[in-house]
Amino acid sequence: MDDPSVTSTAALLGPADPPPVTVLRAAGRSPWLLIADHAGQAVPARLRDLGLPRAELDRHIGWDIGIAGVTARLAERLDACAILQAYSRLVIDCNRPLDAPGSIAMASDGTVVPGNAGLDPQQRRQRVEEIFVPYHARIEAELDQRGGADRPAILVAMHSFTPSMDGRERPWHAGVLYQRDARLAHALLQALRAEGDLVVGDNEPYSVSDATDYAIPVHGERRGLAHVELEIRQDLIADADGQDAWAERLARLLARLEPGFITKP
Repeated sequence: MDDPSVTSTAALLGPADPPPVTVLRAAGRSPWLLIADHAGQAVPARLRDLGLPRAELDRHIGWDIGIAGVTARLAERLDACAILQAYSRLVIDCNRPLDAPGSIAMASDGTVVPGNAGLDPQQRRQRVEEIFVPYHARIEAELDQRGGADRPAILVAMHSFTPSMDGRERPWHAGVLYQRDARLAHALLQALRAEGDLVVGDNEPYSVSDATDYAIPVHGERRGLAHVELEIRQDLIADADGQDAWAERLARLLARLEPGFITKP
C-alpha cells in the first residue's frame, strides 16, 4: 500500500479503475430518480484494498449488499434514471458530510481499516475530488436538467442494512428514513405495512440527520423535493430472486404513490 504519510500529487484513480459514477436509464421518463450512495465496493488500485482481506470488503462494511441489483431492476420497471456510486464506502462514504467522523472510517463494525490511517490533507482531498464530488455533481446535474426542462423529480435514496449489528438482531424487513419532510416516507411506510407480510421501520434501523447524512439533506430537503431514504435488509436481497421480488414490489407501490408526489426541482 502507498505510505499514508507521504503526500502524492498523482491522481488517485488510474486507467484500470472504474469511473466513480454509473448512470442507468439516463433518458428514463419517470419522475422517480433513484440514487445509491453505497452501491459499489471498488477500491482504487493504488490503495491495495485498503490493507483489508477481500472478505472484509465483501461484508456490509464495504458496501450495501444487494442494493445495486434492486436499484437496477427497479429503474428498469419504472423507466427511471438511477445514479449509482461505484466505490466502497470505506474509501469515502458518499452519504456522509465531509466533516463527519465516518466520512473516511478508521474502523467499521470492529474492523480496523489500515489504509485509512494517517492520511494527509492531500490524500483525503483526492478521495473527495475524484469520488465524492463527481457522484454528487451527477445527481445535481440531473436535478438541474429536470428543473430547466420543467420535469418533475421524486428522489429515492436506496440503501440496505445488515440483519444484525452489535450482537442484536434487527427485526425489520425494510425501513423508511427521513428528517424534516416525512410526506413520502410516511406514505411509503403505510403502503409497505399494508402489504401484510413485512415488518417496516419508521426511521429504523437508522434516521436521517444533517450530522450523519448527505444525500437527503442536500438533494432532497434543500430543493424541496418529495424524497425518502429506503433501507432493505440485506439477507432479503442478497441474490437475484430477492432483488427481483423487491424491485417488483417497490415498482408497484411507487407507481401507486407517484401522482401525489410530483414536484418540480
